[in-house]
Amino acid sequence: MNFTPIDNNSLVEGFCIIKSVDKKTSSKGDTYLDMTLGDSDGEINAKLWRYSADIHGEYDANQIVKVRGTISQYNGTDQLRVERIRPTTPEDNIKAEDFVKSADYSGEEMYDELLNISLSFSDENLKMLVSEILKDNRLKLLYWPAAFKLHHALRGGLLFHTLSIVRLAQSVCEIYPFVDRELLISGAILHDIAKLSEFEVADTGIATGYSVQGNLLGHLAMGAMVINKYAEKLGTEKKTATLLEHMVLSHHGEPEFGAAVRPSFIEAELLSELDLMDSRVFEMREAVANTQADDFSGKLWAMDNRKLFNHNRVELDKPTKLF
Repeated sequence: MNFTPIDNNSLVEGFCIIKSVDKKTSSKGDTYLDMTLGDSDGEINAKLWRYSADIHGEYDANQIVKVRGTISQYNGTDQLRVERIRPTTPEDNIKAEDFVKSADYSGEEMYDELLNISLSFSDENLKMLVSEILKDNRLKLLYWPAAFKLHHALRGGLLFHTLSIVRLAQSVCEIYPFVDRELLISGAILHDIAKLSEFEVADTGIATGYSVQGNLLGHLAMGAMVINKYAEKLGTEKKTATLLEHMVLSHHGEPEFGAAVRPSFIEAELLSELDLMDSRVFEMREAVANTQADDFSGKLWAMDNRKLFNHNRVELDKPTKLF
């Protein structure tokens, strides 16, 4: 943890993110907070004894705070005894991406790239529909994750995943000139747009759970509804809107993986394959990066419980090349 020393008695202070927080009762009957605090350097267990919501305030996981306290050893591990705690303020000039795992690029540059791509379309129906949806959802898109726990579950992860698929789609269209490039890219940009409504997300850009709509409908059905809504509002050609709706509804490939229908034309099939490819490459990279050289990872649920081997022939910390 990157705390700043205050004096010679182990008193420190600094900004950190609350990774977990539980309200407990001590053996003496006093209420206290048992927290895990973290920053870019690591994490530490922390205790706020004799906790009072009226005095100290109320705190939740994924909240960034400023703390002051004393570090001591407990069972051979550092522990912070919190003396003061407060939420951050705009005057603190704190960036959430310094405390949570974030995409390789800023939300602003990824958003601007996707918007510029959509505005370059020659198909006026696709240009208007895609760009308007992007514009109306800009603020959320800048920091929204792509998942609750699995692939791209990080700050800015939704745009990161989306732009990755767009780059893959652009390359595929160079190899297969018979593919409708603008339709494929439009589907790539919009395929996960309803994740903006599927998750509950903290200001830090980390999903805290699923929304009621997310649990009842899911982002595929809601995504098709978003496209239908904007198509009616903008007077989009019915066939074009239907093709995009199908791409969103089918991009999970098979009903057993959540698809409402199977892909029924080339661009829909390509979107499904590219989505699967990007999500799996991300999951595999994460698993292998946390595995010792020449060893196997634990079983990955998202990869059919496979164990992955770290052959250690490449540097896995290189950023994804999107620009």
